[in-house]
Amino acid sequence: MRRNILCVIGTRPEAIKMAPVVSTLRAHPAGFSVTVAATAQHREMLDQILANFGIRPDIDLDMMTHNQSLPELTARLLPTLDRVLAATDPDFVLAQGDTTTVLATGLACFYRKVRFGHVEAGLRTHDMASPFPEEMNRTLVGRLATRHYAPTSGAAANLRREGVPTGSIIVTGNTVIDALHHMVALMPALPFLIAPERRMVLVTAHRRENFGAPFEKILAALAGLVRDHPDIEIVYPVHPNPNVREPAYRILGQLDRMRLIEPLDYAGFVAAMVRSHLIITDSGGVQEEAPALAKPVLVLRRETERPEAVAAGVVRIVGCETADILREAGRLLKDPAAYAEMAKGVSPYGDGRASERIGASLMRDLTAG
Repeated sequence: MRRNILCVIGTRPEAIKMAPVVSTLRAHPAGFSVTVAATAQHREMLDQILANFGIRPDIDLDMMTHNQSLPELTARLLPTLDRVLAATDPDFVLAQGDTTTVLATGLACFYRKVRFGHVEAGLRTHDMASPFPEEMNRTLVGRLATRHYAPTSGAAANLRREGVPTGSIIVTGNTVIDALHHMVALMPALPFLIAPERRMVLVTAHRRENFGAPFEKILAALAGLVRDHPDIEIVYPVHPNPNVREPAYRILGQLDRMRLIEPLDYAGFVAAMVRSHLIITDSGGVQEEAPALAKPVLVLRRETERPEAVAAGVVRIVGCETADILREAGRLLKDPAAYAEMAKGVSPYGDGRASERIGASLMRDLTAG
């Protein structure tokens, strides 16, 4: 019985969430033959994460170009991935999430009639404009995938409402918790110094739909926080995209207790989450990781495809308006009771065994033929 698995990875978040899957499959007693193809939709950031987990791509497509557009990237990815499928002849292909890499992988598999498993399937905001283009990507992939590895029962319900057969959906938990458990156990060192008396606010902000005026409102809120709270220090690893980097350094670069740093590798970022008092983010993965570390999260978006943490009271959506961010962050920084209510250590995204469940599902599928 052939068990050739192709794992396609494009961005930093995909690398974090696929690394435990790759590691689990390679160690599986069934003897999976795993090929890792990196599209390198994010070049340096992808390489950092794979190195953290000791994974080297078998195929490096090196698709990233400076300030690339979505149509250009999509147009180059599809024929390139088709050639990879022809060369590797996989029995099953896996990809994670909602990026252009995932969409192109799903479509290439559909054209070649290759079975495709979607890791982290079923996340929805039900608003095609937010997040953009991710909501469209994952919705289309929901029609292309053979097997849907849903992280939660809510994600599985979304798929069933869209007509996806129940038998093709497996609720696994989220592989990001697998990755987080692995990294926390290694106790990585914080890659910068913070005075012990300072409360650290960790920020990630880079979403495409926030570029322009919404992003400048976010930056104004961050400036207001260091002004209003003299005991905090904000640490902001700045994404390399020029739409993020230029305004971030222009508006925040000269402020006291505002530390703008280069993107962290995963070990460093986990250490920063552990050290943080509060996290402010527009990232999806951080909404899943931080609650497991008992860190309150404020989300810089209008809605989230991860409602479970909001329902649990450990994540709050605040949007991009300066006044809203200042109000909600200020409440958590000033009111110990409000802070304690959100810092509960509740993780609605699994037990750290999602990769094992994906491996078991693959075995059943490949055994069945």
